[in-house]
Amino acid sequence: METVEQVKARLEQMLKPGRLAHSYGVAKEARRLASRYGADPERAYYAGLCHDICKNMPMEEQLQWIKRSAIILDDAFWRQPPIWHGFAAAQYIKEQMGVETEDILQSVRYHTTGRANMSLLEKIIFTADLTEQGRDYPDVETVRTLADQSLDQAMLYILRYTLEKLLVDGGPICRDSWEAYNQLILVQTSKKSLKKE
Repeated sequence: METVEQVKARLEQMLKPGRLAHSYGVAKEARRLASRYGADPERAYYAGLCHDICKNMPMEEQLQWIKRSAIILDDAFWRQPPIWHGFAAAQYIKEQMGVETEDILQSVRYHTTGRANMSLLEKIIFTADLTEQGRDYPDVETVRTLADQSLDQAMLYILRYTLEKLLVDGGPICRDSWEAYNQLILVQTSKKSLKKE
């Protein structure tokens, strides 16, 4: 597996300046969230660096990396090219950088879509992607506040926002995203039921 310095050198060659700054921001935020929630901070930093490594690749090249992974994906996924880069990146870092740690690979793969039953590291990368200091969108402070209270609550907020936008725009919703949302809602509902008993 490449060292952090080797990854940074690779990122500097592959990413545009804005995307590079975002990747460093996600890595830093992922390390912070990992320290807060009891995950490995250096593993989180590494996954954060890698999460968008294929973002500036031509779509055809991303597609080739996805196909090499042999993961079966639903039709809705293929109709959403903006989410391809995470799946491409997981295969890329496995083959080109020697990353074999499954948790890092999954964190990179699902950082845009989410999925049901995400690991702690997956939740951290998913959340850090939208809470790093360079992010500037209307609800970012709300999401940052939620991220410091509960990763699940932050993820639910993000998924609601994403799903609402797709519904309003008439876009397809990939299976992983709605399964992630449903699973988090069921966990939340179960916790509320237990508190009432």
